[in-house]
Amino acid sequence: MKKVLVTGSNGLLGQKLTDLYRLEDNVALIATGRGENRHLEKTGYHYVTMDITNREEVLSVISTHQPDTIIHGAAMTNVDACELDPEACQRLNVDAVDYLVEASNHVGAHFVFVSTDFIFDGQDGPYGEEAEPNPVSVYGHSKLRGEQIVQEKATSWAIARTVLVYGLVADMSRSNIVLWAKDSLTQSKKINVVDDQYRSPTLAEDLAKGCYLIERKNARGIYNISGKDQMNIYELVQQVADHFHLSMEHVTRIDSERLNQPAKRPPVTGFDLTKSRKVLGYEPRSFKEGIAIVYEQFLKAQTNENS
Repeated sequence: MKKVLVTGSNGLLGQKLTDLYRLEDNVALIATGRGENRHLEKTGYHYVTMDITNREEVLSVISTHQPDTIIHGAAMTNVDACELDPEACQRLNVDAVDYLVEASNHVGAHFVFVSTDFIFDGQDGPYGEEAEPNPVSVYGHSKLRGEQIVQEKATSWAIARTVLVYGLVADMSRSNIVLWAKDSLTQSKKINVVDDQYRSPTLAEDLAKGCYLIERKNARGIYNISGKDQMNIYELVQQVADHFHLSMEHVTRIDSERLNQPAKRPPVTGFDLTKSRKVLGYEPRSFKEGIAIVYEQFLKAQTNENS
């Protein structure tokens, strides 16, 4: 039976990957994360605690379980937090990749690294896989360095680049753009939303499916795995408001300079998905379809809470 090990299994992508793999009869899933398992479903896979910043622990866990593929989804993804604490960012987004690649090579595993559109400066988006990276933030630099470690050191590798991942899972430790927008609008909070940053938001289920397709096909190289609709952040929030029947009354439309975030953001990203469609058969949902899925998940979660 094929073994797949996932890092960051308590996070948004990690839980969606667990949902996919726990139902596969011919795959043994080893889900790894920090602390206790937060996924509501505890069967159909094996959960192991693993601190990716501890080299000895990484080597021990991977040597013990001998996975055929490692999907590395764990990362420090809060862009401003990375800017304010570059040392923590280095440990989680760079050093940890080094340890995981070393362990992956030791057991002969195929290493799948989840990366980001923030390795680009946003001057020429949307981007193809061959575009030249030029990050403008500590986070972007850390993820690019992670990519370089994978390409320089991993004996068998693939990189899945994604954009602005959103979705809903149980016991979430971090929010994301759609949940933040919904919660802010529901509470009638006064929020400032930029209209000069363009993204292709990615449903977490679609990113998980893209990683799954890379693993299933044992694909190598770089693949763009994102949503297919490009919009600015204000338009994104507007669509969330429309779908959840919420008011935009307390939303102020501004540009990035006035928002004054600690980390600089690339103005226009998004990805050309031609290669992923052709090689992997990857086909993401539209943003409207994605919000509809999240909406149904909210209703189901509320029903479960009330029952």
